[in-house]
Parts: sequence; C-alpha cells; structure tokens
Amino acid sequence: MSAPSLSQAPLARATVLRTLSAMMAREIRVLRKSMVPTFAGVLIQPVMFVFVFAYVMPEIGSGIMAGGGSGATFSTVLLPGLVGSSVIMQAIQAVTYPLMAELNWQKSITDRALAPIPIPLLGIQKILAAALQGLIGGLMVFPAVLFIHAPGQAPQVHVDNWPVLVLVLLASAVLAAAGGLLLGTVMNPQRIQVVFALVLLPMTMLGCVYYPWAALEDVRWLQIVSLGNPLVYASEGLRSTLTPDLPHMHSWAFLLALLGGTALLTWAATRAFTRRVLT
Repeated sequence: MSAPSLSQAPLARATVLRTLSAMMAREIRVLRKSMVPTFAGVLIQPVMFVFVFAYVMPEIGSGIMAGGGSGATFSTVLLPGLVGSSVIMQAIQAVTYPLMAELNWQKSITDRALAPIPIPLLGIQKILAAALQGLIGGLMVFPAVLFIHAPGQAPQVHVDNWPVLVLVLLASAVLAAAGGLLLGTVMNPQRIQVVFALVLLPMTMLGCVYYPWAALEDVRWLQIVSLGNPLVYASEGLRSTLTPDLPHMHSWAFLLALLGGTALLTWAATRAFTRRVLT
C-alpha cells in the first residue's frame, strides 16, 4: 500500500472546514426561521424587570436605588446585569434542550457524528451556535433597557473599553454554551427541569444582576459564595465597560474567571460529549 500523499493533509483540513461551515450555515438558517418564537421568550423576563423596576417603581415613588450611593438610576444598575443574564441563560438553553432531544429521543446525533469532522469539533460547533444565540439574546436587551423607563430614569451608559466589552460578551456566551453542552450531555432528561429550577433561578437572583458585587460588602459571606456564580463575572465585566462610574470588580478578576472558565468548561464539555456519542 502506498504512503498517503502530503497533499492529502490540506485536503482533509479543507473538508473539515467546509463541513463545519455547512453545519453553522444550517444552524443560522434554522435560527432565522424560528427567530420570533426563540427570542420572544428571551425578552419577556428582562422587559418585565425593566418595566417594574425602571418605570413602575420610580413612578410610584418607591425610591429604590442600588448604585452604592453613587446616585445612579436603577436602570443604570440593571442594564449590564440584564444583558449578562440574557446572554448566559439563552446560550445555556439554546444547546441543552436540543442536545438532549438529539441524544435521547430523536437519536439524530448519530447522523451528525457521521460527518467528516472529529467528534470534539462537532461539540464545539454546537457551542458556537448556542453562543451566537446567546449574543443575539443579550444584544436584544439593550433597546429594552434604554427605552423603557420613567422620566428622568434613563440609564447612563458609557462604553469605557470596547475591546474588553466585546471580549466579555464573547467569553460569557461561549462559557454558558459550553456549560449547556455539558449539562445536556450528562444530565438525565427527566431531571433537567428540576436542575434548571434549582440552579438557574438562584444563579440569576444572586448573579449581581440587580446590584453591583461591591454592594455585598455588608454581607461578606454572600459576597464570597457568589464568586462561584459565572453570571457574577459576566455582570461585573459588562458593568465595568458599560457603566464604569458604578462600583465594579477589577478587570483582571472577571477576565481571569471568564476566560479560564471558558477553557475549562469547553474542554470538559467536549470530552463528555465525545464519550457520550461514541458509547
């Protein structure tokens, strides 16, 4: 048998890239067709929070403030947290539910595994597709927070560092998508609703969405415990770039957590996904 030609290596790489591009094109086409029902649910929760806390409460004179004495409107405090929350939640759900269907009921993951690409790359493709949905969901929250507020309660937004803002958004989306891939691979489908109820709701309420992390200084134990919540780093990273005048976590802290967590979760998720597909 003759040895394989050296020209076959670039050909193989080109085949992998074409296959991955075709898979991503399919995901984008499906997303485009289901855009309205997919993202309508994403907007309901943040819009309701903005309506109640940034419009109703100021109108009735509640005087709720969470800016740590900075004099910022509550909508200013809310904006980074709601964007981060929407990115995280949409990216997790965009991969978890479809993957569980493919693995357990439809069994269609077998067809995907026959594509001429390595199995881990198939998992990465699912992470990228879910991360894209997470980014779209997060960006759709911006106009809701910017335009739904009581008179005089508009958020004061000033992008302090565009590269860090883009990096935080990308890392948060990929981190959440990798976590969703891991959940969808290892979790029992009958228990996923319970897991989401026990994990996602506390993650949102304690993820520094409605207050800066620095405001927890008087509840020191909660401030320390909350460092295990990835949404804290997404919220604080966005707060540091969108509303830099508010108290926020140091850049090195949230960047280290987001980038390190993304690398670790992507590695763990693709390994678990590969084992599941091959067994």
